[in-house]
Amino acid sequence: MDDDMEGGSLGPYQERPRSFPNMRTKPYTPLIFRLLMRINTRVLLVLLILGLGVLFYIGAITSPIIVFVYAVCIVSFFVSIYLTKWVLSKDEGPPEMVQISEAIRDGAEGFFRTQYGSISKMAVLLGLVILIIYLLRSTSPQQESSGLGRAATAYITVASFLLGAICSGIAGYVGMWVSVRANVRVSSAARRSAREALQIAVRAGGFSALVVVGMAVLGIAILYSTFYVWLGVDSTGSMKITDLPLLLVGYGFGASFVALFAQLGGGIYTKAADVGADLVGKVEQGIPEDDPRNPAVIADLVGDNVGDCAARGADLFESIAAEIISAMILGGTMAQRCKIEDPSGFILFPLVVHSFDLVISSVGIFSIRNTRGSGAIGVLEDPMAILQKGYSITILLAVVTFGLSTRWMLYTELAPSAWQNFALCGLVGIITAYLFVCITKYYTDYKHEPVRTLALASSTGHGTNIIAGVSLGLESTALPVLVISVSIISAYWLGQTSGLVDESGSPTGGLFGTAVATMGMLSTAAYVLTMDMFGPIADNAGGIVEMSQQPESVREITDVLDAVGNTTKATTKGFAIGSAALASFLLFSAYMDEVGSFAHVKFHQVDIAIPEVFIGGLLGSMLIFLFSAWACAAVGRSAQEVVNEVRRQFIERPGIMDYKEKPDYGRCVSIVASASLREMIKPGVLAILSPIVVGIVFRVLGYYTGQPLLGAKVVASMLMFATVSGILMALFLNTAGGAWDNAKKYIETGALGGKGSECHKAAVTGDTVGDPFKDTAGPSLHVLIKMLATITLVMAPVFL
Repeated sequence: MDDDMEGGSLGPYQERPRSFPNMRTKPYTPLIFRLLMRINTRVLLVLLILGLGVLFYIGAITSPIIVFVYAVCIVSFFVSIYLTKWVLSKDEGPPEMVQISEAIRDGAEGFFRTQYGSISKMAVLLGLVILIIYLLRSTSPQQESSGLGRAATAYITVASFLLGAICSGIAGYVGMWVSVRANVRVSSAARRSAREALQIAVRAGGFSALVVVGMAVLGIAILYSTFYVWLGVDSTGSMKITDLPLLLVGYGFGASFVALFAQLGGGIYTKAADVGADLVGKVEQGIPEDDPRNPAVIADLVGDNVGDCAARGADLFESIAAEIISAMILGGTMAQRCKIEDPSGFILFPLVVHSFDLVISSVGIFSIRNTRGSGAIGVLEDPMAILQKGYSITILLAVVTFGLSTRWMLYTELAPSAWQNFALCGLVGIITAYLFVCITKYYTDYKHEPVRTLALASSTGHGTNIIAGVSLGLESTALPVLVISVSIISAYWLGQTSGLVDESGSPTGGLFGTAVATMGMLSTAAYVLTMDMFGPIADNAGGIVEMSQQPESVREITDVLDAVGNTTKATTKGFAIGSAALASFLLFSAYMDEVGSFAHVKFHQVDIAIPEVFIGGLLGSMLIFLFSAWACAAVGRSAQEVVNEVRRQFIERPGIMDYKEKPDYGRCVSIVASASLREMIKPGVLAILSPIVVGIVFRVLGYYTGQPLLGAKVVASMLMFATVSGILMALFLNTAGGAWDNAKKYIETGALGGKGSECHKAAVTGDTVGDPFKDTAGPSLHVLIKMLATITLVMAPVFL
């Protein structure tokens, strides 16, 4: 920080041009982008054309469906480029806004570089471990029949794992890159029009969403077509096309691995800074949220980008990758059992669904337009209603395109009406997604009774606020669980009655029906991620407006957008939990099939009456609680460091409160960054090692007790119980945290005494308790659930 900023003799700095220090000396650009920028433009264009030519050539050899997927993904990338240019063409506002935005950008990019550097080292190490395990493990009958040896399988799996990890990291970077550039433009637009600010935030989120979803689909399509051509699939003596999706499991594991650490590190960062800023700034000093006098305010705003944007981008990338791969595996398995002549439609169906997702979500994003003369948001222009309108358009288009996709891809002469049943399965999934959004909105939006009741509980003190918030979170688990239960049963029944049977005449479409329902639920994923990204961008915009001391009317607009952003973040987290439940169910079924394939016996049931298997279930449930505890404790310890630092600055620099001295923002950023990187390791390692250690220990025990499948059975039980416990815990944490946050926002609108009242202080305490719930432990849990499923699938032979 410059010396003239350090001094206290400059007078009140709100009367001077506000300046804010950069957290780094120069902006950070990832290595791959720096290398591309050094290449001549014409050479780069030629390489791009050649690359696309090779890509489409391989796709044409594989299937016309792959060519369609490639085309849609590439067009969606061009649409995202248009959105980027549109957003970046908007003005950044006055100099003080730009300086604050640059400080946030530098802090976010610096942390991202350090965090993902650590994650990449761990990913390489884990890749080596996977390589060694695969080189030593036995081969499956399918691999033996296709001539695919241990070495080839090992290198394919590791390559898939590393590609998934790289793509997940890029997805996170894309999410952060756009948010740190859009925030100041939303702030500037809020000075003119609420609708324009809303549109910029939505389109910025839309850019990230289209890139993340498109990259997930394109990555899997490229891997699939490359393996298809390289291995000569379906030719004499080679691998069957129905077994090919199993080679893609490493891709999902790599995506899950990066998403888990990104969510943990980003979540710890953002909430440690938020808690520290709120406890000292709001409660002890009585200054507003995002006040420039708060030393932790820049760290808080940086955290919105690394925790909510970067981590959520990696999270949704992993969700889509896991769902696509598990559905492809189940589609191939069912097609093989039913002796379907051309199984490619059932295998590639998930890629087509998400290709249409890119199209319909783009329509939903562009449906939100600016209207001339839009001023402050009033009753007739509720931003949540505008976003909901776009979501409704996307939902309706999803129903139409899903029906067309099932007729195109899933029609078979063996069961001419089966596609209709699967179309209904997709409809079940779409309805499930919509209900999840509505239920979470009901429990977290302050327009509804639960949050207002929670706010009223704050009027009688801090303790009653905590009690009311915990009870609200516990209650909020009931309806989602009922919805998930009905959707799984409905989809399974529709699949079973589709008319597809195996050689013995037994129905075989049940599991694939649940897979189709999961695809239906995620068929609007790009628009859902758009709404999710809208939240932190709006939050950052409000912070920039407050720090740059804009008029109260501007802050009122960003406050409304911020409150809506809290609701959209909560609803998309509920959406992610529901999709995680269905995807984990699919991956669990694939794990059972994989174990049976390696063990050469049928493995369809797990008996929890066996003591060792029951213990596995207890360990799975324990893992969820221990992981959540460590994640929340990590936020608490990091926040304590921030609280002590902020208190120290207020004591040693008394002129801060009178605007005579500048806070040392960089010190808080440094503290939170180092603490979050340190604290994310322990819960992450716990999640990775637990199923491996349990499986190996009980495999050894089974060897000496004459139970050859004991390790696999115990791990299956652990996975089942962890999934059930994790879904309930994640629902509780996410909803309770979101409700506490919006109860505070409701009071800040002027209700129950407004800002600074005793009621508001109690609500701030509740919001502080809920911060690690909704932004660290809760989001990390549904990533953990899917990662457990993928790691057990990858490591299945180790447990035998």
